[in-house]
Amino acid sequence: MAKNGFGTTYPNPMVGAVIVYEGQIIGESWHQKAGNPHAEVYAIKSVKNKELLKKSTIYVNLEPCSHHGKTPPCSDLIVSSEIPNVVIGALDTNSLVSGKGVAHLRKNECKVEVGVLEQECLELNKRFYTFHDQKRPYIILKWAQTADGFIDILREVNDLKEARPNWISNEYSRQLVHQWRTEEAAVLVGTETVLKDNPKLNSRNWSGNNPVRIILDKSLRIPLTYHIFDGLVKTIVFIDKSTKVNQLYSNIPNLVLEPINFEEAVIGQLLGVLFKHEIQSVIVEGGKQLLESFIQQNYWDEARVFTGKNTFDNGVKAPKINGIKQTEINIFGDTLIVYKNPSEK
Repeated sequence: MAKNGFGTTYPNPMVGAVIVYEGQIIGESWHQKAGNPHAEVYAIKSVKNKELLKKSTIYVNLEPCSHHGKTPPCSDLIVSSEIPNVVIGALDTNSLVSGKGVAHLRKNECKVEVGVLEQECLELNKRFYTFHDQKRPYIILKWAQTADGFIDILREVNDLKEARPNWISNEYSRQLVHQWRTEEAAVLVGTETVLKDNPKLNSRNWSGNNPVRIILDKSLRIPLTYHIFDGLVKTIVFIDKSTKVNQLYSNIPNLVLEPINFEEAVIGQLLGVLFKHEIQSVIVEGGKQLLESFIQQNYWDEARVFTGKNTFDNGVKAPKINGIKQTEINIFGDTLIVYKNPSEK
């Protein structure tokens, strides 16, 4: 049930709730969007005979909230509905909850069991847990490389008309990337990638939300005519604190300029700002220097690497990564390997 909210609940976690009476499901739902009622609210509302709640068990993958946010506390609703049994997959490490929901339920004589399928529940909301526990987004590195290990040909772009992607993966792999963009909160690229490809960084080939666009552009070299400045999606551009900003930038909708010190550790500063923006996950899509910075500083959780069938013989070498192989999939001739960081920071 919780997985139905994948990509739509940020900055909230994915939560599902199922209510059972005498072995039969009598109510169920999931959290659909931040600001909307939580899973427990919809599940309780879906029960036709409310008298049965007094003899039922509610199952939730995450500890019910105990604080007033955009919606009232779910633990209060469970208590007021007189549900006697609560089974929880994993505790909520958000400081606003963090065991308080369980304590409130037990204080009001609910029988509470915690830790059922806990690892599966933690994995489901790994983005949420990384965000609250490590104070940074969940980081996914992504690139496509040729069969001989290159991510691009050697090229210089001096004209907007020349700025376009140099495709390595096939159309099905590219569609999968667009699906991923609907599932994650943001996508990040460096200056050279934008200058060479003029990307839109949206999810036009898949139905769903467009991610927040994040760009590193130390001295604002990217022309205002490029797609990232179309104002259609929230776009965060990191610039050096000494860069002078033209008044024209203030007229672009959804644009946020974030000054940082490019003479110091850029990745750490960047992640701190993204935490401030409540961005729980980010796909780093290039270029080579940016990807390698994340790898060298061990700021990554997953790496998703496509290998196409074509070769370049020469060009920009693909990054090297040491990770635990999780999956390997053939996508109509492309090979996708997903790695997990063996020593997450």
